[in-house]
Amino acid sequence: MSEHVSKAAEGGTGQDGRVEPTRVRALWHLLEPLHAVLYYAPEVFEEASALGYGTEDRWPAYFPFRAAPLGAVGGERVASAFYSFAPRMVAEHSDRAWTVAGPEAVLRARLSGIDRTYRSILGDRVDSPELAEAAALARRAAQAANTAGRPLAAANAELPWPDAPHLQLWQAATILREHRGDGHLAALLVAGLDPVESLVSFAAIGAASVERFESRGWSPEEWTAARERLTARGLVDASGTATDAGRELRREVERHTDRLAAAPWQSLGLPAVDRLTALLGDYWVAVLSTGLLPAESTLGIGKV
Repeated sequence: MSEHVSKAAEGGTGQDGRVEPTRVRALWHLLEPLHAVLYYAPEVFEEASALGYGTEDRWPAYFPFRAAPLGAVGGERVASAFYSFAPRMVAEHSDRAWTVAGPEAVLRARLSGIDRTYRSILGDRVDSPELAEAAALARRAAQAANTAGRPLAAANAELPWPDAPHLQLWQAATILREHRGDGHLAALLVAGLDPVESLVSFAAIGAASVERFESRGWSPEEWTAARERLTARGLVDASGTATDAGRELRREVERHTDRLAAAPWQSLGLPAVDRLTALLGDYWVAVLSTGLLPAESTLGIGKV
């Protein structure tokens, strides 16, 4: 594991034996690549292309593949659940997505794509007892996640569990990351950060470059207007850099997110969390070693 993730994963235990926020965040760091490879793997793009989605970039497949558990919903509901994407970008891809393929076909395709991807990356390890053990532990955590008020987590949790352990691991990682993500949106709302302000304030602390955040579809005028609103609140300066108050607000957003994401791990229990952490390291390294995932992410992993 990287030094950043391994140190956090090894620590983060309170005196009462509870899993502390730094550990909760490190577990997300370990699981996120196992989920996110869905949006970058060539095998998944092949499945998307076979359905009829464009693969010139990742967005035509990203929106239906992530939103399919919600059903054939329109752009407004997808934008609400995804939050930080510009609504017109969401509408461009979502409003026609279900004319290409229905949600059930997309769900089958994404599972087939992940099956092929994991087999390509992990080889014989997909059939190992260690992966089966990791899948069982991750599934226990995912099934302990309270999905009330968390639409993406709930939609994924409602899907039937696949039989193969490596697919169970991916589904558990997906439920847990969407559970955390839904909670993160609640933390942003409490902080008073609208969708574009959430990105501007995140860029302002150096979580990722402005250019990386431009992939979310906001216009220069919308970005500037959001920066001006944050400047009026004393959260960023005229250059777009976070003030002390802005940095503290973002720290509180992350702390709040960690607290809201903690329950599945508390339910799993510390010995099982330790064991899962040890098991996931090799798979985390294997996925990152493919080079499929971008070095810089809008999620700010390793930066916050």
